[in-house]
Order: sequence, then structure tokens, then C-alpha cells
Amino acid sequence: MTKGPIQPILYPMEGAAGKTGDWRTFYPVVNPDLCIKCNICWKYCPDHAISPADREKDEVISYDYNYCKGCGICAEECPKDAITMVPQGE
Repeated sequence: MTKGPIQPILYPMEGAAGKTGDWRTFYPVVNPDLCIKCNICWKYCPDHAISPADREKDEVISYDYNYCKGCGICAEECPKDAITMVPQGE
């Protein structure tokens, strides 16, 4: 297996608009039984609100909901449909 270029790990930062998580109307929920820890969701998250899964520690992805705007890109890109968008407040 060949390795690609090293990818930097990006973290959410408070910008001019502050913490933007309260803008969302939906939020993502991960089903750990379906997650294969591929980190595709992390790669596509435009807000860097996802911490990547650590396969060696058998951890799944996690979200920083202070910055997640609920766009649903992570759920759309997940190859195993392990991420569900749930209406805020449920």
C-alpha cells in the first residue's frame, strides 16, 4: 500500500462571526456500529468541526458542535451511511 502526501490536521477556530454552531437547524449523529473509521467525513468538513477517527485506539470520529453548522456534507460523503442528520432540539 502506498502512502499519499501527509495531510495537515486542521482544527476549528473562532472567526469574525464567533462560534457558529448555533446557526444550524440539523446536527450530525454518528452510528459507531456502522462507522469504518475512513475519515472521509473529516476530509470534506468545510468547518473542520470533526476530529478524525483513531483506528489504532478504535475511536470513531467526534464533532465540535460549537463550530458545526449542520450542512450535512459529512453525512452525504459517508460511504457507509453511518452519519444521520437530526433536527436540532431532538
